[in-house]
Amino acid sequence: METISPETRISAIAHVIQLAVAPVFLISGVATLLSVLANRLGRIVDRARLLEATLELPDEAKRAQMFEELALLSRRARLVNLAITFGTISALLTCVTIATLFTGTFLPINLSKGITVLFIATMFSLLLALIAFLREVIVANRGLRISSTPRPRGEGPARTSPPWVQE
Repeated sequence: METISPETRISAIAHVIQLAVAPVFLISGVATLLSVLANRLGRIVDRARLLEATLELPDEAKRAQMFEELALLSRRARLVNLAITFGTISALLTCVTIATLFTGTFLPINLSKGITVLFIATMFSLLLALIAFLREVIVANRGLRISSTPRPRGEGPARTSPPWVQE
């Protein structure tokens, strides 16, 4: 049996740590994404609770509008939950990839194919999370009700744009 010097083991561990730094940055980026998604979900839930609390209004037209907005919020919440799920899976797979990198240093087994599959799965999960996030943003933007009609004089602050050409 071959004896491996302590210096060789230390340099091997140092090399694995160097390899693991990039996935650690990936975990940091995914954690930031998860934070953004959790904040969006919180805002969606808050808005839905506010609407549900006012559903008892007698005005039928407003209630129909509220139900429509609640349906939109429900769809957005499902998309954000999906993005959070895939983002979390991506972070977990990154952790497993790092652990496999370290394990491969101490075992006489070639784990390079397994590490490659794990990393591809990590990137695929992140891709799905970003697609779900993008879809939620698109749904949210379509649900905006920004009026483009000018207000009659006397209602609210007047917004006048400067003329293009000075006379």
